Amino acid sequence: MDVFLWVCSAALIVIGVAGTVLPALPGTALVLAGAVLGAWIDGFTRVGWVTLTVLAVLAVISWVLEYVAGLLGAKRAGASKLAIVGAAVGTVVGIFMGLVGVFFMPLVGAALGEYLERRDEMRAMHVGVATWIGIMIGMVAKVVIAFMMIGVFVAALFI
Repeated sequence: MDVFLWVCSAALIVIGVAGTVLPALPGTALVLAGAVLGAWIDGFTRVGWVTLTVLAVLAVISWVLEYVAGLLGAKRAGASKLAIVGAAVGTVVGIFMGLVGVFFMPLVGAALGEYLERRDEMRAMHVGVATWIGIMIGMVAKVVIAFMMIGVFVAALFI
C-alpha cells in the first residue's frame, strides 16, 4: 500500500509542476498536496510541520506572484484600468484556447483594452507587451518556486 501512496505523491508533484504552466491545474497547490501526502505516508517523521509550513508559504508566494506579476507589468507601462480588465478577460478566454491562448490572449486583451481607452495603437501594443512580459516573469517564478518546493521536500525526506 505504501508504494501506491508514494506513487500518488510523486504523481501529484509531477502534475503540479505541469500545472505551473498550464492554467487549468493549480500547480504549486498540487506540489504541496504531494508533499503533504508524502509526509503523511512517513508519519511526519522526516518531513515535519516546519517543512510543510515552509512549503505552504512558498505556495502562497507563488499564488500571489501569479496574480501580481501581470498587473505589475501593466502598471509599469502605465496601463489604463480598461487594459488591466482586458488582460484579465484575455487570460480567461485564453484558458479555452489551449496553450497558445494562455500565453497570448492576456497580451491581446491588454492591448485591446488600452486601445479602446486611448485610441493609440503604439501605446496599446506597448501596454500589451509589458503585461505579457509580466505574466511570463510570473510564470517563470512559479516554475522556480515549484522546483524549490520539491527541493525542500526531497532534502527533508532524504537528508
